[in-house]
Amino acid sequence: MSEWYLDFVQLGYEPKENELICIFRVEPDGISMEEAAGRVASESSVGTWTTLARLPERIKKIMAKVFEIDGDIVKIAYPLDLFEEGNIPQLLSSIAGNIFGMRALRNLRLEDVIFPEEYVKYFKGPQFGIEGIRERLKIKDRPLTATVPKPKVGFDVDEYAEVAWEAWTGGIDLLKDDENLTSQNFIRFEKRLEKVMKIRDKAEAETGERKSYLVNITAECREMLKRAKLVADYGNEYVMVDIITTGWSALQTIRDECEDLGLAIHAHRAMHAAFTRNPKHGISLNVIVKLARLVGVDNMHVGTGVGKMVGKAEEVRRLTDLCRNEWFHLKPVFPVSSGGLHPGLVPDIIDLFGIDVIIQAGGGVHGHPKGTHAGAKALRQAIDATLQGVSLEEYAKEHKELREALEKWGHLKPK
Repeated sequence: MSEWYLDFVQLGYEPKENELICIFRVEPDGISMEEAAGRVASESSVGTWTTLARLPERIKKIMAKVFEIDGDIVKIAYPLDLFEEGNIPQLLSSIAGNIFGMRALRNLRLEDVIFPEEYVKYFKGPQFGIEGIRERLKIKDRPLTATVPKPKVGFDVDEYAEVAWEAWTGGIDLLKDDENLTSQNFIRFEKRLEKVMKIRDKAEAETGERKSYLVNITAECREMLKRAKLVADYGNEYVMVDIITTGWSALQTIRDECEDLGLAIHAHRAMHAAFTRNPKHGISLNVIVKLARLVGVDNMHVGTGVGKMVGKAEEVRRLTDLCRNEWFHLKPVFPVSSGGLHPGLVPDIIDLFGIDVIIQAGGGVHGHPKGTHAGAKALRQAIDATLQGVSLEEYAKEHKELREALEKWGHLKPK
């Protein structure tokens, strides 16, 4: 039956400007690379496992075409007629659907997708982008700071609000819920939101700085819509969504609702490593970041290059470029660096990202020997020192919070 699959292989074909291109890493299982590539193109477009008695010529015109094979890298061009406009779930059902279950392939990884402008134009992208977020928070010339109260879950409302106060008054810009904190019985969503927003207002009055709350609305889609409305009613600027566990369909719905409500979206990537971590099989973070920007999140976690999460500096730099580089009409996304960060790593983070980054430290704030308030101050001091071109050790001589942080962690890169 390989003849049918080889019909999808047209090496040397020149993709049209309006075709979508997928780059796969393919490992065949007992068949040639050409046939394996043809199977991917077939199953992700118009094909089936056998030849057909009838195949109209107009359908042949929308067959996906394998136009390049280089080692285990396969490039496939897809006519846009294969895809519904503005529908991420349908796109993924095509280019990342049944193909991952084919027995003829030992491994398959979707490394990248190159979207033509004709496809991108149906998406709004970020509502605010980097410039809009900076304007909302009145922060122009430094990285933004964020923290997650630790432990991740378990605080009651009053305990959570106390941590928020200590963090915000110490210099943190954004308080963030953890990915698995939603509305558990010990800290219901509305009560937490109400209490934290009162504390936010007090912290702004105390510090003279703008503060915001990345409140996790992740839930069943209709419940998320209710929570987003509640967030807006309380005067907050942000919602947070676990975009992988929530799903692309729900994210698209929430993006539209947040535009109506004037809310920015902080995207957490929880669960991504289930299919992005294996370098041979699954979907790369390149694709996830591009899809998130298409739909329209304003912040996106991209890793650290130096913290506790998997992701080397080269990958983090690439994902950051995907967030910030010019891409048709889409505004840039604020990259978020998080996972095992503390003040001693701030120079590495700013060297890697520049100032257009949200530096999120959880344990690296709350684990400070003198507590959350001192930890927040130490983080801001590390940023100030780095932007002034002063070593942390030198700056720490006159700033005790930073000195105490360095005494505990130094420049440790946690695993």
